[in-house]
Amino acid sequence: MSRIVFLLVPGVHLLDLAGPAQVFSTAADFGHPYTLSYVAEQPQVPTAQGLPLVAGADWPELGPEDLIVVPGWRTGAVDGRPVIGTATLQVLRDHHARGGTVASVCAGAEALGRAGLLDGRRCTTHHDVQDELAQRHPAAVVVRDVLFTVDDRVITSAGIASGIDMALHVVATRHGPAVAAQVARDMVVHTRRNGHEPQSSAMLRHRSHLDDTVHRVQNLIDARFDRPLPLPALASAVGVSERTLTRLFSRATGLTPLRYQQALRLEHAQHLISHGATIDAAARSAGFEDPRMLRRLRARTAV
Repeated sequence: MSRIVFLLVPGVHLLDLAGPAQVFSTAADFGHPYTLSYVAEQPQVPTAQGLPLVAGADWPELGPEDLIVVPGWRTGAVDGRPVIGTATLQVLRDHHARGGTVASVCAGAEALGRAGLLDGRRCTTHHDVQDELAQRHPAAVVVRDVLFTVDDRVITSAGIASGIDMALHVVATRHGPAVAAQVARDMVVHTRRNGHEPQSSAMLRHRSHLDDTVHRVQNLIDARFDRPLPLPALASAVGVSERTLTRLFSRATGLTPLRYQQALRLEHAQHLISHGATIDAAARSAGFEDPRMLRRLRARTAV
């Protein structure tokens, strides 16, 4: 039996906690030996979303096969809040020293940093607080814009939904990728992402504008990026001319509709290749008629 212990701090984000907990709970439902525990320095823990949680104060006996997870909390930064007692930090240090694994989601990396577990190790956190984590823990090797890192039984993830990716990685490492895929499918997770994949997808990077027409066109492209999408059809769908659509789209995103579609295709193909697909198979799945176009785009982005 492997125990997963979640350390809850005031202001904990519910999804930072619930995402990984659901992964290990689902793995247990499929017959893999996990039991989940929740520990806090006070009996009732307020969450960032307003739902209070109840946790135990006593740590269970832990062995090398067990995992401690520190979910993130709501603060403007990873600065001195919330207070985490020295005894709790010592539990983190001792568990790792005895061969156990510790993990964090989002700002939870700060707790590992305070315990000295990030010194000399690769780590990451939410993109909003990466710089501050690096400033507060200069001996840590903060890796920016990745979903999660693994370094000497210290696992850190970017935050919020990436905690699910991190937990699925643990399941895959312990039980094989087929089990992780089974868990992901049961949870209706679209894909199981690798740690080095970026925190922000192409769909999100170009969505910070306020142009409703362009958002509507992006919705169309997002849903069918692997199929031919002629500019006249896109313009007709939103009731503007081709010239107006190109002008609005470029002003809002910095790309033409075709370039945006290519970015989505490339990202999808890169994901498939990172999971073992051939370039030809990835090109077909992403909608490229000729694999040579995918090769050219990959070479261009690698420069």
